[in-house]
Amino acid sequence: MISISGVQCWRDKGGPISESEREMEMGKPKRAIGLMSGTSLDGIDAAVVETDGDTVFAFGEAVTVPYPLDFQDRLRALLGRDPMRLPETKSVIEELTLRHAAAVERVMEAGGLRREDIFVVGFHGHTVLHEPARGITRQIGDGALLARETGILVVDDFRSSDIAAGGEGAPLVPVFHVALARDLERPLAVLNIGGVANVTWISPDGGAVAFDTGPGNALIDDWVQSKSDLPIDEGGRLAHSGRVDEAALARLLADRYFSRPPPKSLDRDAFTLSPVENLSLADGAATLAAFTAAAVAKAQQALPAPSLRWLVGGGGRHNRAIMAELRHRLSGAVEPVEAVGWRGDVLEAQAFAFLAARSLAGLPLSYPQTTGVSRPVTGGVRHTP
Repeated sequence: MISISGVQCWRDKGGPISESEREMEMGKPKRAIGLMSGTSLDGIDAAVVETDGDTVFAFGEAVTVPYPLDFQDRLRALLGRDPMRLPETKSVIEELTLRHAAAVERVMEAGGLRREDIFVVGFHGHTVLHEPARGITRQIGDGALLARETGILVVDDFRSSDIAAGGEGAPLVPVFHVALARDLERPLAVLNIGGVANVTWISPDGGAVAFDTGPGNALIDDWVQSKSDLPIDEGGRLAHSGRVDEAALARLLADRYFSRPPPKSLDRDAFTLSPVENLSLADGAATLAAFTAAAVAKAQQALPAPSLRWLVGGGGRHNRAIMAELRHRLSGAVEPVEAVGWRGDVLEAQAFAFLAARSLAGLPLSYPQTTGVSRPVTGGVRHTP
């Protein structure tokens, strides 16, 4: 197992990057803003982090800027399709980028910051297609436009280098989890439940194994939207009132994805709702919540050792049915990340602030044990204002 702390760095095409090529100076924190538009399609998280790309020194303000419903619909129309072949893509990319620029302004205003206070913006964009088996991952967003609009250096396109090096292109947050968990007791599992769920297992010596465990919130959201006028199962109320259909759950868990060894990753729409299509709204929600948790429980079998603790971030930790199922099915304590002082709603935005700084330092963003690349790989494309 390779430790993913430390400062050994690599070029995308192989070989170490010299000290003189680094733009981030180790041990000297600079402010970075991270931006995340998650698979839930609900909006943009923006967060300020003070970091050198190896250590997180402090967190600043964080904000969430919701997408209006009409933009959500236009963004949703691109999902699962190659955006470069769609005529509507250009206008969606421009609007998405301008909304991210507004989010940058909002988070700076919230923290009383000026443009010159921010060294870099990490711009993830929005994933519309992820098929690593075909060597494809597509995140839309215009980094050059964002740099011009904000007047700040921007790093985007975090995943392409990993895909080019034979990796899955996801998950990329494990290196951030390791940096955050340096003072915590380990083995530790950090579970992020967004649209898709992913786990980072951290060993006592700081090594990590990571992969997507299965569905997160996206399947539940799609179910609720297809059967009601609600956008989500707020707090897991529907699921908590329903009953798990064990036959439907077994069909969901029979998907071939769960027999594949990690590293592995998923597209938002990798699973179908057909096993629950004849259930009531509440029973379908309960069954899908159980599916998310049962998939995580299956993932335990691929971890090198049992985790003492599971820290849960992302929107899924607000779903009490998911959290109850996790506590029932997992070994080790299950707690929201707030138990150790982290902010679960903006953790991914914070991660991309950290990854932008890490990219500028020439440090690896992904490792063989996290995405399946053959060697540690850095990534990201920079855009100057």
